[in-house]
Amino acid sequence: MDKENQIVSQAGSFSGLTPECVLDAVEYCGFRCDGRLLALNSYENRVYQIALEEGAPLIAKFYRPQRWTDQAILEEHQFVQELVAQEIPVVPAIRDRHGQGLHHYQHYRFSLFARQSGRAPETGDAATLSWIGRLIGRIHACGATHSYVHRPSIDPHHFGVMPRTWLLQHDFIPADLQEAYRSVSQQALDGVVRCYERAGDVPLLRLHGDCHLGNILWVSDGEQAGPHFVDFDDSRMGPGIQDLWMLLSGSRAEMQAQLTDILTGYEDFYEFDSRQLYLIEALRTLRLLHYSAWLAQRWNDPAFPVAFPWFNTQHYWQDRILELREQIALMDEAPLWPV
Repeated sequence: MDKENQIVSQAGSFSGLTPECVLDAVEYCGFRCDGRLLALNSYENRVYQIALEEGAPLIAKFYRPQRWTDQAILEEHQFVQELVAQEIPVVPAIRDRHGQGLHHYQHYRFSLFARQSGRAPETGDAATLSWIGRLIGRIHACGATHSYVHRPSIDPHHFGVMPRTWLLQHDFIPADLQEAYRSVSQQALDGVVRCYERAGDVPLLRLHGDCHLGNILWVSDGEQAGPHFVDFDDSRMGPGIQDLWMLLSGSRAEMQAQLTDILTGYEDFYEFDSRQLYLIEALRTLRLLHYSAWLAQRWNDPAFPVAFPWFNTQHYWQDRILELREQIALMDEAPLWPV
C-alpha cells in the first residue's frame, strides 16, 4: 500500500502551523508580510492568502505531511511550468532566485502562488464549453509528451481496489452494513473492470486530475479574459476523459450536448479517442470509492469532523451502498453516443 493510502495520525500534522508560523515561512522566502492572513477553503492542504507590505497578496499552500514525496510535488510543478511555457492560463508555483518552488520551513513543506481572481464558468453556454475544451486539449497535448514517475495513476487499482481494501480493514463501516458494502463495492469494481475492457488500451497522460468547475476560474475581461486552471495538486497519469467528465451534469441529453461542445474545442488541439466514453461511469464509480476512503484516512485531522459532520454515520454508509448500486446499473448502459 503506497504512502497516499496509509493511515496516518493527522491530529498533529498541522497543529503547529500557527498564523505566526505561516507568516514566518513566507518571510523566510524573502517577502515582507503586513500581518494579514486569510485561511482559504482547503482540507487536503492548508492554504492561506497572505497580504504583503508591497504588491498584491500571495497564496501560500502548505502540503499535507506524508501525502506526496518531494519528487512528486516537483513533478507537478514541472508540468505546470511546461504549460506556462505553452502560454496556457495556469498558476505556477513562484520560484525563488535559485529556481526553487518547493520550500521547507520547520517541518512543513509549502509553495507560494500568485493570487488568481475569477468566478465559476457559465457551463450552459456552448462557446464557454468550447473554450474550456480547447484549453484542456492543449493541456493534454503537453501532458502526453512525458510521463509522471513519482505519482500513482488514476486507475482501478489506486482509486478502487486500494481504498476499498482500506475501508474494509478499518473500523468505519457499521457492522450491520459491512457485508452489504463488501458485496456491492466488489460488484462495482467488477463493473469498472468491464468498462475498462470495453474501452481497450486507452493511453494515459499527465492530467489536471481534479478538473471540476471549482478549479476553473473565469475572468470576464482584460488581457486575461477566459478560463484559468488552478490547483494541480491532484495531477496524475490517467485517461484524458478524466478531465472532461466532471464538467458534465444533468440528463443524458444535456451531458451529450455539453460533451459535444467541449470536444468541439478539445479536438482542435488533441485527438479524442471515443473508446474513452466507456470509462465515464467507471471513473465516477472510482471517485466515489476513493472519496470515502479519503475522508476516513483523514478523520483524525480536527478539520475533517467539523467540515464533514455527516460522514461516518449510518445514513452516510446506507447512501454510499445505494449510490454504488446505481453506478453498477449505469456502467452497463450504452455510452453517451455510439463508439
